[in-house]
Amino acid sequence: MTRTVLYDYWRSSASYRLRIALNLAEIGYTTVPVDLVKGEHRSPDHLARNPQGFVPVLEIDGLRLTQSLAILDYLDETRALGLLPQDPGQRALARALAHSLAVDVHPVCNLQVAKHATALSGGAPDMPKAWMQHFIRPGLQAFEVLLAGFEQTPFCTGSAPGLADICLMPQLYNARRWEADFSDLPRICAVEAACADHPAFATAHPDQSS
Repeated sequence: MTRTVLYDYWRSSASYRLRIALNLAEIGYTTVPVDLVKGEHRSPDHLARNPQGFVPVLEIDGLRLTQSLAILDYLDETRALGLLPQDPGQRALARALAHSLAVDVHPVCNLQVAKHATALSGGAPDMPKAWMQHFIRPGLQAFEVLLAGFEQTPFCTGSAPGLADICLMPQLYNARRWEADFSDLPRICAVEAACADHPAFATAHPDQSS
């Protein structure tokens, strides 16, 4: 059997998503750390794996896959994880919910982007935190409103963890890291509590990997 290898950075939101999904699928894997702070993602070895220099990279089923959302689709389709509803309309709505964070908030809150913004500001010491808060809280507020279209029983879109939960939990980790308050968003807080109690999420948490 081909070994499954995850090239991972413990604080990467995209890597965090994959750790959750691999746990949900009960896929054993070997972790190879790629230290973003030390610049290991720009090494020739890692660029050979992913020319974009990003994590995660997943080697599975004889494939080398990049882009966390594409990999989540692959795991869902090959391991029948049920990350999205079967109904096409509900499927589109659930995917939009997940993408509101993974596509619209996460990329601008990538640390590489925040560091560049800080450099352009002349090195303002409060710039990274202010930058993150500027995007994270409004994104979570919109997510809270979108959640009203689903019944949290107890996860974002139903009784089992789905794509939206996988995208939400890493963003909440970042919100706490950058002190972007979401305590007044009850639907999100309820989903967070449900996910925190689920072993697939708990063992994927960055505190377990640092």
